[in-house]
This record gives sequence, structure tokens and C-alpha cells, in this order.
Amino acid sequence: MSGRFAPRPTRTTVRGGHAVVPGGAPDAVPRQNSEPGLVRTWTPVGPLDLGLVLGPLRRGPGDPAFRTTPDGSVWRTSRTPAGPGTLRVALRGGVARGEAWGPGAGWLLDRLPDLLGAADDPDAFEPRHRLVALARHRRPGLRLVRTGLVMESLIPSVLEQKVTTDEAYRAWRSLVRKFGEPAPGPAPERMYVMPAPRTWALIPSWEWHRAGVDDKRAATILRAVRVAARLEEAVGLDPVQARRRLELVPGIGPWTSAEVVQRSHGCADSVTVGDLHLPGIVGYALAGDWDADDSVMLELLEPYTGQRHRAARLILLSGRTPPRRAPKMPRVDIGLL
Repeated sequence: MSGRFAPRPTRTTVRGGHAVVPGGAPDAVPRQNSEPGLVRTWTPVGPLDLGLVLGPLRRGPGDPAFRTTPDGSVWRTSRTPAGPGTLRVALRGGVARGEAWGPGAGWLLDRLPDLLGAADDPDAFEPRHRLVALARHRRPGLRLVRTGLVMESLIPSVLEQKVTTDEAYRAWRSLVRKFGEPAPGPAPERMYVMPAPRTWALIPSWEWHRAGVDDKRAATILRAVRVAARLEEAVGLDPVQARRRLELVPGIGPWTSAEVVQRSHGCADSVTVGDLHLPGIVGYALAGDWDADDSVMLELLEPYTGQRHRAARLILLSGRTPPRRAPKMPRVDIGLL
């Protein structure tokens, strides 16, 4: 949808994976005089909305690894098995055009279709509630992203444990900008590739503190990067086995593992449990229950077994949320202590 009838992004729809991608001119391809990269095109079957597909990879408005530009492009950086890479994706006339730079360019383009939801099957989803059916009708371009990378989703997910999203986004920005490396190619300014596992392991304790990351989350990340190679191998496992492997690392529980496989595997069924707000949002949207807990949420989502994550995303994207009855979770910046 477009124009004045397009759903406006809210805090809830942004959490559902909505990233605003400007329309851009139909034939706009920026930076023609800059360093050329490797190019690949792919034609999706059915509608594709870049903002909805790639939105879950964006960690806040200042994410140094994710950027949208006025021409309608999405830029993102990744640390691939082949090395760091920058990927620019644009949609023109129903054709997705990917251009990539850096040692990881070929790896990123090889997996461009999967990144844009080629392995996803939106037709397998059957709405069981009017609200969900309406949200699906309004968001026909929703597909589930599949990055094929674990650590780039795991580390920011750990940073989001038990804190406000604003605190987590600030920590991610601070650490990636300070310890990452500049994005290869003609990426927009201040874009960086996340640090390598060895670099994460060498970050001094006071730098975690300055970024507002408490000892518990920092220790979880340090344990994870020590076995990063084994965790990356989880992309070759099915989502259930991948989650089990992730949860072998102390500090990584069901909430974090679900958030990871939703992105790394494009898993349509890994619903996030243990979340502060999601049960209440799902309960209110589907049953008018403001006080729903995880058990109630899972019961309401049972008709969507196999597609529960997609159902939860559509509920978030509907924007229907319970009225606020309590103050927001307070922000505590330990970096100022």
C-alpha cells in the first residue's frame, strides 16, 4: 500500500520488523562513479517489500550495519565466512538488484535470494483471526529473512536481554563503531562491519561498561565468541537443533535462541517466549486479554503451529496494542556510573 492509506510505522510495527525504505526514483541507481561491485539480480515470485523482509536485521535508527537511502536502497554489512562485505539491495520493477563489495561480496550475492525470502513460503500461512487476516492483506510483501549467519544476530540479541531497546541499540552502535571496521566499498558514511569474534573477546571490561553493558551480558557474549565457529555451524541444522546448540552456552536461553533462528534460519515457527511485552500484545490482539503470559500466548497461537513466528509478526505489524497502564521500563545507563 502507498500514499495516505499506507500503515504508518509505530513502535510496535517497528518491532515487528517494519523498516521504512523510501520509494526512490524507479531508475535510480546511486553512486555510478564510485567503485563498482559484484552484481546479481533476482526476480521474486509474488510481491516483495524490502522494508518488511530486511527490517528485522535493523538494530535501531542509528545501526552502523544497516542503512536505507532516499533512492530506495537498503545497505547492510556482514562478517561472512569469506570475510567482511557490504551489500546494497534495491527493488526496481519487481526485480531485486544486489551489489556487493569486499571479500564477502560473492558469499553475500550467492545467498541474496535466501536473504530476501526465497526459501520462505507465505502461502503456507492460513489466518485464523480477522485481525491477522487484515494485517496479512495489508502487508503482502512480507517474507521471512534468512541470513545464514548466527553471530551477527546473536550478539545484538544478547545485548537486548533484560534492558530497554534504546539501551541495547546504544550499546550495539557504540561497540560496532569503536571496534568494528569501516564497511568495504562505497557504503554510506559511518557504516561499519561488526567486529570479528577475536576482537569481541579482546574488548576491555571498561569499554563494555562505557557502552552500558553489564557484566552478565558481556560475559555471555565472551562465552559465545569463544565457540563462534561451532555456533555458526548451527545454520546447517534445523531450527530446533540450532536452538539447542545455542542454549548450551550459559546466558543464552529460549528468548535469545528464538530471536537468532528467526533471522539466521528464517524460521516461521520460533515464537519468542520470555518477552516482557509480546504475550500481552498477542493476548490483547487475539482475545482482549491484557494480562496474558507466555502460556496464554502459546495457547492463542496454537492454531498457527508451524507458522507462529509469522503470526506474531503480523500481530505486531497490525499495530493493535493494549493501552499503557504502567510507566515504561526505566533506562539505567551503567556507563554513567
